[in-house]
Amino acid sequence: MEITPPSLEYARLMPLIVVFAGACLGVLVEAVTPRSARWPVQVGLTFLTLLVAGALTVSGWSAADVGISALGSVAVDLPTYFVWTALLVLGALSLLLFTERRLNGGVSAFAPQAAAVPGSVDEELAIRARTEHSEVYPLALFSLFGMMLFAAASDLLVMFVALEILSLPLYLVCALARRRRLLSQEAGLKYFLLGALASAFFLYGVAMLYGYAGSFDLAALDAAISAGQQSTWLLLVGMAGVSIGLLFKVAAVPFHSWTPDVYTGAPTAVTAFMASCTKIAAVAALLRVFYVGLGGLRWDWQPLMALLAVLTMAVGALLAITQTDVKRMLAYSSITHAGFMLTAVTGASLSSGARDLSSVGATLFYLVAYGAASVGAFAVVTLVRDRNGEASSLDDWAGLGRRHPWLAGAFSVFMLSFAGIPLTSGFIAKVSVFESAWSGGYAWLVVVGVVLSLLAAYFYLRVIVTLFFADPRPRAAAVTTDAGTTAPTGEPDPTTGAGPAGPAAAGPTAEAAQPGAGALSVATRSEEGAAAPAEETSVTSTASRPELGAGEVGVGRAGVATYAAVAVAVALTVVFGLVPGPLLELALQASVFLR
Repeated sequence: MEITPPSLEYARLMPLIVVFAGACLGVLVEAVTPRSARWPVQVGLTFLTLLVAGALTVSGWSAADVGISALGSVAVDLPTYFVWTALLVLGALSLLLFTERRLNGGVSAFAPQAAAVPGSVDEELAIRARTEHSEVYPLALFSLFGMMLFAAASDLLVMFVALEILSLPLYLVCALARRRRLLSQEAGLKYFLLGALASAFFLYGVAMLYGYAGSFDLAALDAAISAGQQSTWLLLVGMAGVSIGLLFKVAAVPFHSWTPDVYTGAPTAVTAFMASCTKIAAVAALLRVFYVGLGGLRWDWQPLMALLAVLTMAVGALLAITQTDVKRMLAYSSITHAGFMLTAVTGASLSSGARDLSSVGATLFYLVAYGAASVGAFAVVTLVRDRNGEASSLDDWAGLGRRHPWLAGAFSVFMLSFAGIPLTSGFIAKVSVFESAWSGGYAWLVVVGVVLSLLAAYFYLRVIVTLFFADPRPRAAAVTTDAGTTAPTGEPDPTTGAGPAGPAAAGPTAEAAQPGAGALSVATRSEEGAAAPAEETSVTSTASRPELGAGEVGVGRAGVATYAAVAVAVALTVVFGLVPGPLLELALQASVFLR
């Protein structure tokens, strides 16, 4: 018996192959490279991989090399090229934040030894040795590969595999924060458990749809729906299961509960990566499934999608108003923007032909505009610091605009873009998605979206007022425990009820990190000599901001990469607001999915 080898379009799939190969090489680097050389080697390999993959993507896009590839499982079409380009560019901006070391006294924002129990002797030794987890770079590349495959998959089973590839590395890196490790580990565990549940729903939905259509292919599913020869309940149950898995990644209500906790607990660089790239991949996959595979069922899912859009916009905006933490506020902001994107998806579902171009193009433009502003906003969050590290409480940001006008001005640009104020990319994006929904016959949804946009603008403008017009409030000096709580110096540790926290209170039995270390760890020992983790506190070095006094908040001295990420994000936000034509034209041209 002769076995015919499969035919793969390697040139067309080369961007995917390059990113995957770069991630595999990163794992190899961890195995063969001395520890002292791993960080620079991983950084260079990662950005070289993104540069090569980006060049290949642009080359294929310009040559219009499109087609259903990899035995019908990957659709490399114009929307795919647009999404791949956005993922690679915004992924590179996010990974610039991964490289930041100056803010933390010469070490990264990632845990020195992830396997060590917070507060243990092993962690203390790792801090003193100034070890770092350079594995975060191949993990990020694996996740980025999964995102690219997720957005391009035209086969439901391949889409599930891509979903797991993009998710598993994120579960890990969310739990790797150097500071507030227990909060970070909680975020990673919560994301893993809820993500696994959502993946189970997705896979169950895939099984039901296979039972209905007899194929995992989206085009075959659409043909089976048009024929209408199978049991309808299989189709509806399958659609519900797949929708849950996709809407979880989009962070749409009621599948949003993981977002605030994970965004707050994860390292801020990882949060920026998730807020921009994961959202792009999830929405792109949602568009492909509902436009290509379930387009014939639009009369069934369209009303539900409109309801979810309203709930997502309303819940995100209302809960964002109540937040006093900047990272948590940005998390609820991301939920609100997911609702605006679903508004476009709903409107496009009634369209055909040229209107499909405009609707899909508006969604793609929105993804880029939101992604750029998100990376920039979280980059600014990494820069606002006190003696313990990041100061994300909104009260700590009061009056920051008077002391650091350029940084506060950059953050204000991002807030104005989120609010949809004219002359920013966010304004063009919101006008586009609302016009799409209006043309699709959902005028009432546009009215609701405009009202909720005005509500959301309140908390964005409140941040700007706090930055420039509020007076700084007195703030007690505090240390941050590994549990993620803070206690003013000289007061009992809230996690234990023990005496004053900090080196001065630790007594002669305390062990302190060597001068210049990236973190100061104090572990009180019992009479038997065992460490008492509950007494441990972790304080980030003030080397990046030595002039800060106790309780003061300022801007840390970061490396060039972080400032570059902020500057590029500001430039994209302003340029796409003032001159949106070229990007809109590209998005509109990339509005037809291959079947």
